[in-house]
Amino acid sequence: MNQAPHRYKYFDFVMAAFVTVLLCSNLIGPGKVAQIDLPGLGLVTYGAGVLFFPVSYIFGDILTEVYGYARARRVVWAGFAALGFASFMSWAVVAMPPAREWPNQAAYETVFGQVPRIAMASLLAFWAGEFVNSYVLAKMKLWSAGRHLWMRTIGSTLVGEWVDSLIFYTLAFYGVWPVGQVIEVMITNYLIKSGWEALATPLTYKVVAVLKRAEHEDYYDRDTNFNPFTLGQ
Repeated sequence: MNQAPHRYKYFDFVMAAFVTVLLCSNLIGPGKVAQIDLPGLGLVTYGAGVLFFPVSYIFGDILTEVYGYARARRVVWAGFAALGFASFMSWAVVAMPPAREWPNQAAYETVFGQVPRIAMASLLAFWAGEFVNSYVLAKMKLWSAGRHLWMRTIGSTLVGEWVDSLIFYTLAFYGVWPVGQVIEVMITNYLIKSGWEALATPLTYKVVAVLKRAEHEDYYDRDTNFNPFTLGQ
């Protein structure tokens, strides 16, 4: 007699939250360059989206920790497809001829116009970074026998965010910006994103604990196929 599949109450909501954060941080955040005056550091310039994009890694950690790598893999592919469609839609809408009486085409291009090279770099960086993050967390959970959650959430993020930053800034800006500037911005944004998630560790602990109790699940990827190109278990 086949065992009934485990039905989760909140998995769909976590997936929806992951995709929402991903789309917002990639479509709304990059349109603005922000600046803040920090004591001892002076003016620090950063992309507004850098404060929100790490939230997708928090959700990635939660998904893998509670539901396992295979289910997190499906969510990453869903996010990849959503981000790809959003990038295409942004390009198509901006490219449509505006009505002669509509005065906002230039503003629309500034906010939503995406250079194809940057859009592709963003897609590839997200895909690779999220899979590396999920893989490292799943393996660290096995190695640690489920202990020290903070170690694997922070450790997997450090590796995943580095892969993401390395791919994105190299593909998007190498040959366009001076090499020194590419490296400086890459390292600065990497430190901001990684530090942000480290600070969010107490919140991650609470969400993971609530979901594990509610779902009656604490998945260990002992027999998981880690191939990122399959959607099965």
